[in-house]
Amino acid sequence: MTPRTPRTAPRDPKQDRSRATRRRLLEAAVACLAERGWAGCTVAVVAERAGVSRGAAQHHFPTREDLFTAAVEQVAEERSAELRALPARRGEGRVPAVVEALVTLYTGPLFRAALQLWVAASYEEQLGARVAALEAKIGRETHRMAVELLGADESVPGVREAVQGLLDMGRGLGLANLLTDDGHRRERVVAQWSRILEGILTTKAPAAPRPTRS
Repeated sequence: MTPRTPRTAPRDPKQDRSRATRRRLLEAAVACLAERGWAGCTVAVVAERAGVSRGAAQHHFPTREDLFTAAVEQVAEERSAELRALPARRGEGRVPAVVEALVTLYTGPLFRAALQLWVAASYEEQLGARVAALEAKIGRETHRMAVELLGADESVPGVREAVQGLLDMGRGLGLANLLTDDGHRRERVVAQWSRILEGILTTKAPAAPRPTRS
């Protein structure tokens, strides 16, 4: 008897359109924040940029805060997926490749958009708690991925702080890149930090003390 081929559930065109609309809104929101800042971005501006009606935008995101926090979170998740997809590398070249990839997180439109949210959250009370929670979530995930990609052993004294210092440095380089193209200096800093980090990561964890005989 010929086995039956399992049937796949039929696609729902309405749900497909809804997902596509949501994605266009999120992409438009990030681009708008990066280019215009919080003051220049409203739901209406984003909806027009995404090519949808304001009513459709508010159906997906009832408030301005809903739209922009969801936008930054979505793009952060996509960037995290790209990091997770980096090919596993060992030996020479691994640390510089990872450092460069992590620093790149802070020199693109996502960082610009996130920075605008941070600034707005410092004086917009209804936005502050949401952005603080979002930043904590993204920060934890980025640190976790950095540790995995670097093969870092955080039981070694100083390694956790070195990884966190790398991410803090990335933010600083991103800020320096906001006004001028800082690419040439960034290359030198990334190369030097990679050498420093390689030395730290090759340090072995201290051996456990042997039990003394009574």
